[in-house]
Amino acid sequence: MSVASSISVKNIWRVFAITAAVVLAYATVLSKLGHDWWTDENYSHGLLVPFVIGYILWSQRHRFARESQQPAMLAGLAVVTFGLAALWAGTAGAELYLQRTSLIFLFAGTVVYFWGFKLLRLMIVPLFLLWLAIPIPAIIFNKVAFPLQLFASRCAVSAMQLFDIPVLRQGNVIELMPLGAHETKKLEVVEACSGIRSLMTLVTLAVVYAYFTHPRDNDPGNGNSWHGTLSSFKTFRFWRSALILLSAVPIAIFTNALRVSGTGVLARYYGTRVADGFFHTFSGWVIYVVAFLMLFGVGWLLDRVNSDNKKEEKRPQAATLQKTFEPAPEGVELQ
Repeated sequence: MSVASSISVKNIWRVFAITAAVVLAYATVLSKLGHDWWTDENYSHGLLVPFVIGYILWSQRHRFARESQQPAMLAGLAVVTFGLAALWAGTAGAELYLQRTSLIFLFAGTVVYFWGFKLLRLMIVPLFLLWLAIPIPAIIFNKVAFPLQLFASRCAVSAMQLFDIPVLRQGNVIELMPLGAHETKKLEVVEACSGIRSLMTLVTLAVVYAYFTHPRDNDPGNGNSWHGTLSSFKTFRFWRSALILLSAVPIAIFTNALRVSGTGVLARYYGTRVADGFFHTFSGWVIYVVAFLMLFGVGWLLDRVNSDNKKEEKRPQAATLQKTFEPAPEGVELQ
C-alpha cells in the first residue's frame, strides 16, 4: 500500500484530529518560536523554513507515494512518547530548546507510526531544516559567538597592519586613528558582527542547495530501509551533500572576517561612520552574495570532479571494447 492511498477520504478526520492535538499541545511553543523568528535577526531565516519544507513535501509527493507503507507502531509510539516527555520536561524546567526540539521527535514518531522508517528516511532533510531553525540555547550561542568575534577582530587587525595602519586591539575592540581625526576611535566587533548570523543562514541554504541539486540516479529508495540508508553513505550524492554542508562553516567565517577587515581598513580613510548605517547594511548583503557564490562554486567543483571521474572510468571500457572488436591482422588464421 502506498503513502498516497493510505490517506483516504474517511481517514481525513484522523489527520485533522492529530493536527488539532499537536497545535493544542504546542500552541505556546509555536507562538514563542514564531516571535523569535520575527524579532531575532540571527534566526530570521526561520520564517522561510516552513515554506521551504512545504515546498519539499509538495515537490517530492510522487516520490513519497512510491514508498510502500510499513508502519512500525511500537517504535513510532515510543518516539512520540519520548517527544511528549521532552515537552513536559522542557515546560517544567522552563527550557525552550527542549520544548521545541520535542516537536521534531513528535513528527518523526508520527511518520514511523503510520508509514514506517522508509518514509522517515525521506523526511530527514525537512526535519533537519526544522532543527536548524530552532534557536540554540543562549549559553551555547555565546560560547560560539564570542570566539568568532575575537577571530574577526584579529583578522581585521592583520588586514589593517598590511596597509601600515596603526591599530590597537583589546579583545573585540579595535582602536585606530582615522585620517584627519584628532583622537583615536574605537570599533567594537559586536555579537551581530561575529558571523554567527550568516553562519546559521548559510548552513540552512547549504542544506536546501545540496538537497535540490544532488543527483537522483540510482536512488536507493526501495528495498530494505536500513540497507538503503547504509548504502547511501557510499554514494557520490551523500558525500557531495556532506561536503557542501561542511564547506558552509568556513565560508561563513571567512566572508564575515573579510567584511570586518574591510570595514576596519575603510574606517581609517573615511572614519568610523562606515561601520554604521547604509554602508554597514549594504556590505552585509554583498558578503551574503559572495558567500552564496562560493557555496555554489563548491557544488560546481564537486560536480566537475565527478564528471571527470566518470569520463576516466568510461575510457578503459571503450578501449576494451575497441580491442575486442578489432579485426585480426592479415595472415592470421582465426580459430
